[in-house]
Amino acid sequence: MALALALGCVAVGAAGVGSRGGAAEPVPDARGAPGAAAAPDASGAPGAVAAPDASGVVGATGAVPVVGGAWPVGARPWVVRGWEPPATGYGAGHRGVDLAAPPGSPVRAAAAGRVSFAGRVAGRGVVSVELSRTGDPPLRTTYEPVRATVTEGDRVATGEPLGTLEPAARFHCPTACLHWGLLRRHTYLDPLTLLPPHLLGGTPPRLLPVTA
Repeated sequence: MALALALGCVAVGAAGVGSRGGAAEPVPDARGAPGAAAAPDASGAPGAVAAPDASGVVGATGAVPVVGGAWPVGARPWVVRGWEPPATGYGAGHRGVDLAAPPGSPVRAAAAGRVSFAGRVAGRGVVSVELSRTGDPPLRTTYEPVRATVTEGDRVATGEPLGTLEPAARFHCPTACLHWGLLRRHTYLDPLTLLPPHLLGGTPPRLLPVTA
């Protein structure tokens, strides 16, 4: 079976877009760092894996305030792969979106908040930002792989640089990309829902893998 590339257009909306499949990804600990171990929560389940909501899909529901005002990279980057919530808390999926950008690109805060983590996890640079005025517990965005220029505790404004995209930016994309995630506590949500419609409209076409 050969893998070809077909040019397709993607309309990015609040529900997100992307290809199917993919393995389960590292999950954040209490600081927001993916891949770190987390202690069990009050239910006795590992805190690093979110339980499905009432619909049976992790992060499928729940209001996300439109507090974002900037794409993390570029002006209207290609969405290489969209948010694909797993069917169960331990299932395969894509818990975030991948945005195409060349290594060395500035990585910016999509919304204002406080840096809750800036460091390395599994060899990759990770920055996590708790977003202001998003409830209790607050929403948290994650960005990787990033060479951080901020430190834990820093306050950042919308569009303020967090660092630069690391050279090893093809860690799970066919091209260099930023992996951008959104969580409330341990539940994954679609980060594109943070952005207002005027930023989401008119994103450029992307290459879609097809099988023959």
